[in-house]
Amino acid sequence: MLLYIFDRAGAETVIYGLLVWTTWQFRDSANLTLVYGILAIATAWYLNICVSAITREVKLARLGARAPSYRTWTPWNLGLIYNAVWHMLRHRNHEFWWQIFAKARAANGSGEQWTAEAITMGDRIIFTADEENVKAILATQFGSYGKGPQFRKEWKDFLGLSIFTTDGDLWHNSRQLIRPQFIKDRVSDLHTFETHVQILLSKLEGSLPGETIRIDDLFFRFTLDAATDFLLGDSVNSLENPKAEFAHAFAEVQHVQAIIARAGPAQALVPKKGFHKGLKVLNAFVEKYIDQALALPPSELEAKTKSDQGYTFLHALASYTRDRTVLRDQLVAVLLAGRDTTAVTLSWLFYSLSQHPDVVSTLRREIHSTLGADPATKPTYEHLKSMRYLQHTLNETLRLYPVVPYNVRVALADTTLPRGGGPDGSQPLAVLKDTPIGYSTLILQHRPDIYPAQHPASGSPFRDPREFDPSRWDGWTPKSWTYVPFNGGPRICIGQQFALTEMAYTVVRILQTFGRVEDRSGGEFPGWRTDIVLQPAKGVKVAFGRGE
Repeated sequence: MLLYIFDRAGAETVIYGLLVWTTWQFRDSANLTLVYGILAIATAWYLNICVSAITREVKLARLGARAPSYRTWTPWNLGLIYNAVWHMLRHRNHEFWWQIFAKARAANGSGEQWTAEAITMGDRIIFTADEENVKAILATQFGSYGKGPQFRKEWKDFLGLSIFTTDGDLWHNSRQLIRPQFIKDRVSDLHTFETHVQILLSKLEGSLPGETIRIDDLFFRFTLDAATDFLLGDSVNSLENPKAEFAHAFAEVQHVQAIIARAGPAQALVPKKGFHKGLKVLNAFVEKYIDQALALPPSELEAKTKSDQGYTFLHALASYTRDRTVLRDQLVAVLLAGRDTTAVTLSWLFYSLSQHPDVVSTLRREIHSTLGADPATKPTYEHLKSMRYLQHTLNETLRLYPVVPYNVRVALADTTLPRGGGPDGSQPLAVLKDTPIGYSTLILQHRPDIYPAQHPASGSPFRDPREFDPSRWDGWTPKSWTYVPFNGGPRICIGQQFALTEMAYTVVRILQTFGRVEDRSGGEFPGWRTDIVLQPAKGVKVAFGRGE
């Protein structure tokens, strides 16, 4: 316990030591009363810090056990922050997380330890990739964990008080407001997707024969166009205008926001010039549509919400509230989800297809058997859902490359996590109010210990979980809470079916037109960039061919 207490009060111990040394140097001063007064105040302050640290440790001991602690050689464990930012800027954040869990397992000699903790500048943080802890955070102990005030403070400029930053009634109201936009009748209306897929196909056709293209760049523009059309009723048309200022600004804001979120107490040192410049562009873009919606009289807004003709997410929002801040925050949050999640998954899927021509062939056979050989035949919502191998391919992509690889919740009250504490990591882990818990979907879904040795259906050896293999899903279902690409529990992604439908439709339409997806990266893995979503750091370079 003494070591933990020093972790909590380490900085204050050094400051107090310096104050004692300084006042001692003035022991012969004529103002001896003042010197002793300063020393008395410093001593009272330091004792208060120590008592608070001891009180916290006693409360923790009563709640449960501690997890293995991640320590660096640096004062106040500042190396933790340095390591987190260093790895993030080099697109190696996954290495940082693997290091944390490797040290945790080394500390208690357990191969099953997937939870650790660290104290830096007196603040405790917990890291976990344990499915039971993820289940508790997202579902069974949902009321005990949330975004918390610090998260809202860090993300307020970007996402405001939206569905992604709030808790309690504010979060519930946001979800109820957004939910109608993603009901099946609207998600299964594929007209918007078809419009923008045709523009995407024209770009791919224009690259033939065999020209190398950055498919991830096209997917980001495609999903932005589809999202702005679906949500705002007016596409930004970035596929036709690749220099669209909004797309660049959106990316820059996310990049800086990711650094801010990982910088901890050093957030004030993060350069924010590009962040504020990007926010200005982002806000101006959204405000144009807000002006248009608020210019409509309430009667016309009500009429639009009762008709599919011209109805958009923004109209639904504007009929609910005239508050420009509320409109702005919810729009930006849903634009982020609607654009980035789909774009990165499509990028990883086509990277994987470029490495596995056999999967391309299997997908095309399924598409032809369902829709026929005519590439002009448009799939319906029912067609997409009936294509099992297509669904397996999407599942496998999301397993290997989950959209949001790292996430965080904060304890809203003194509580516990089911596992991670004690010598072998099997005891409940004590968690005090306001403690942040980082959990990694990426690490969880890559853990080798959660996969079987043999395929349950065929009895053949189960493919290495680090490999892309859609056929593993035929007769196999992941264990509960080991596959959560869309999170789970009450905060499960509200746009999950929208994203899956858009991705499935796009894959089918592309593979109806092209028979080959060729790797043009020289076999080099593109790396993982993890600003907010998991995207290919070096892009995805492919070429398309007609083929059979």
